[in-house]
Amino acid sequence: MSISPSALSTSSIIADMDRQLTGWDDPVGRLRRALERNELVVYGQPVVALHGQEASTFAEVLVRLREEERALLPPGDFLPVFEHYQMMQELDAWVARCAIRHLAQGLRVPSLSINVSEQTLDDGRFAGYIAGELRDAGIPSRALIFEVDENDALARPMAASRFAHALKEIGCRILLDGFGRRAVSFAPLTALRVDYVKVDGVIVRKLGGSELARSKLNAIVTVGNATGVAVIGESVESPEPLAQLKAAGVGFAQGLGLHAPAPLETLAG
Repeated sequence: MSISPSALSTSSIIADMDRQLTGWDDPVGRLRRALERNELVVYGQPVVALHGQEASTFAEVLVRLREEERALLPPGDFLPVFEHYQMMQELDAWVARCAIRHLAQGLRVPSLSINVSEQTLDDGRFAGYIAGELRDAGIPSRALIFEVDENDALARPMAASRFAHALKEIGCRILLDGFGRRAVSFAPLTALRVDYVKVDGVIVRKLGGSELARSKLNAIVTVGNATGVAVIGESVESPEPLAQLKAAGVGFAQGLGLHAPAPLETLAG
């Protein structure tokens, strides 16, 4: 199959933009070295139980990239490059492997949640890879929770369902992230056999001044209670939304107002 000159020109322009934005002469090589040499750093942000139904919950794994001159790069500076070069599957596998290693070494939380990209939803080998890593480390499958973004679940329902079912079959749990961002659609809860939903941060931040936000939250809690899906309020940055989440019966919360992300090693048991 031939490639049109216009496609080559577009690819070249994008590559030049990547080099300018990142300062890397070889973006793919830089990302490959980061994966191979463990130059990515994992942080954790705990999810807190609001009503004491669990003694301890879990922490979301977040990734930073170590740069010699610019210290740690935030995700927004390098994740788009991973996405553009179709390397998110490699990154997601690396993060999962790193999370399992930390769990094996002992953490104060019994479980870790890992965000997975739209690209990884198409990886039919991912669940088998995770099962092997868990087995080798002696870690129960329930210790891993995989976060699927609501946009991906709604845009690609079949791929998201296959991915979630494969992970559920080996004993992992599934979390639907950014829930209610566009509209409160409960179809993915059944299709993905979800264990948790994270109420989108935009809803949480608007609770104090928006009746629509409060109505969305109440609907989510009602359905969560009826289906056995635990509800998490994300982006909690002050006491006001935390009180409103508690009053609405939300079970869990996460955000800078509770815990800032910290190196995963600091959660060591």
